[in-house]
Amino acid sequence: MAESLIRDRKQVLRAAAISQRASLKRADSQTWSRLIQEKVLQFPPYLRAQSIALYSPIQNEVETAAIRDHALVAGKTVYYPKLRRAGSLELVQVDSAGTFGVGRFGILEPVGDRRLSDGDHSRLIVMVPGVIFDSQGNRLGRGLGYYDRLLKQLRPDAIFLGLAYDFQTLDEVPAEFWDQRVHYVITERRIIDCTTAQSTLEV
Repeated sequence: MAESLIRDRKQVLRAAAISQRASLKRADSQTWSRLIQEKVLQFPPYLRAQSIALYSPIQNEVETAAIRDHALVAGKTVYYPKLRRAGSLELVQVDSAGTFGVGRFGILEPVGDRRLSDGDHSRLIVMVPGVIFDSQGNRLGRGLGYYDRLLKQLRPDAIFLGLAYDFQTLDEVPAEFWDQRVHYVITERRIIDCTTAQSTLEV
């Protein structure tokens, strides 16, 4: 598929999914976010991880606050992305729910500057937001490529975990060579192992 056709297809899929997500009832998004976070908190790669990278949700994305609070109590090192002037994301540590300020696009970001160190790359799991995911781990984000560039910089043993509502999963998502895949996707209904393209249905 030609690059222009891939990008056009991405735009159509992205617009439809964002519209559907925006139309969610608040009660549904809260319930599904709770179920997704509960699955994460029982997920073996999360339990084994020493360092956790989360995101601040916008536009009805899956919430992450329960994961943050659990990780901090459990003694894990917690990071959130911070947008730098050069247009790149870096992971910065937080130690409480109060260590955030409003960033450039109205997204909550860490106010500190303790960046992810080489030592904290060990047993790192990164929760990745997305508009659409497929069973192979391909992902459509917001279209600016911030997360693709961030994930590419991390060590190859880091685990990438997509959090999404089940309607945000498709059989196939168009991908380009620079797109970074996730290893797993967790929805309110199932856990998808993208390394084997298998899913565990948990209605």
